[in-house]
Parts: sequence; structure tokens; C-alpha cells
Amino acid sequence: MAGTAVLGRLSWQVAQVSATVDETARVRTIRLDAGQWPGHRAGQHVDVRLTAEDGYQAERSYSIASAPGQGLEITVERLEDGEVSPYLVDELRAGDGLELRGPIGGYFVWDGDDDRPVLLVAGGSGIVPLMAMIRHRLTIESSAPMRLLYSSRTIDEVIYRDELDRVAADAEGVEIFHTLTRAQPAGWTGYARRIDQELLREVSWAPADGAGVFVCGSTRFVEAVAEGLLALGHDPLSIKTERFGGTGG
Repeated sequence: MAGTAVLGRLSWQVAQVSATVDETARVRTIRLDAGQWPGHRAGQHVDVRLTAEDGYQAERSYSIASAPGQGLEITVERLEDGEVSPYLVDELRAGDGLELRGPIGGYFVWDGDDDRPVLLVAGGSGIVPLMAMIRHRLTIESSAPMRLLYSSRTIDEVIYRDELDRVAADAEGVEIFHTLTRAQPAGWTGYARRIDQELLREVSWAPADGAGVFVCGSTRFVEAVAEGLLALGHDPLSIKTERFGGTGG
């Protein structure tokens, strides 16, 4: 039975786009109706495949943004020189079909089955799988304390901005910290620098608290954050990382 389940997740299926939501000028969330979807865990991803009329295929992986049990959504950032993301962000419409397989991944996941503190650190579109974890915590009403440190270049590039503001205002036990690295609006009270060891010291729990840590962003971002956390004394086994690089989009 286990082998059949794995085979199902790795089989391609056509999901129908039920809605799209523009998150920023370059980022879109795509809601999908996948009839054979087996369900997912917070932090997993799917593979998406596009096939051209001449038979050429391009395949990319995208993190799942929705909480387990709350349907299937992916959030995609358009890369100007990409093969897949420009179509998904600019061309895809409700009612279109999209070929995908998944869910995939079992390492970078948070199931919410214990009450240990959780530290989430995101750079840019690295927020996507971490947003699934935040949404999952709220859905299951977990009591695990959770903190998000989110680095963006400008306020207009903050993905899920309105939702994160609501979570910060209303969700007990969830704290949201922003840092804007290029420009800050008038009256900005958040951080205004790249994430460094001192910023991590200010936001994260003490190593002795035994927090689980999830870091997602570009390779350089992830390496800098992980090195900072290790220098502060966090257990290497408590730090899970997911990175994206120059894959062509």
C-alpha cells in the first residue's frame, strides 16, 4: 500500500485552476482543484510541468502555500528570464489546466505535533512554505510559540502582506518581524538591514529553548542565516533549510 501511495504522488495529473490572486507586482497565488490530490504536509512542494506545442517540456518545483486540509495553492514569483514562471504569473487563467505531481518532500515539514517553539526565517519568496506552516498552526490551533523573521527588499515586495498583518494583530502566540533591506516607507518601525547574527539574536529564542528552525530563501541567504544561528549556539540538528537558486524559473 505504501508503494502505491508513493507512486500516486509521483504520477502526473492535470489540475484545474480555480482562481488566481496577485500578491505583488511579480508574485501570484494559484488555487488548484486536483481531483486526485492525496493531501500534503506544511512545507512540501509540487512539480509543475508545461508542454509546448512542439513537445518541448519544462518542469519546475513550487512550494505549497496552503495549510494541510485547506485545498491546494502554490505561490509563484515571476523570473524575467524564466521558462515557466512568466506563464504561470502572467498568462494562466481560471479554468486552465496545469500538469503537476506531488506532494513531494518529507524533511522540510512542520506537522505541529509538539509544543516546541518554532522560528521561521524567510527571504523573498522563501516565505511560501513557511506561510503554509503559519496557516497550519492557526488551523489546528497549536499552542507552539511561533516567530517569523521575513526579509524583503521593499514594503511592496512583501508577499501575503495583509494576511501577515492580520496574523500579527490577532493570532495569539505568533509574532511577525519584518526587515526591509532596500527602502522603507515613512514611519517604518521594523528592521531596515540584512539579517545578521545580531538581528537573529534579537528575534530568535535562546538556544536552550530548543526551538525548531526553518529557513527558506536564496542559497546565499540561507547560508548566512544558518551560519548566524550556529554562531549563536543553536543545535545544527534543529535547523532545517530549503533554498532556491538559478534554476531558470
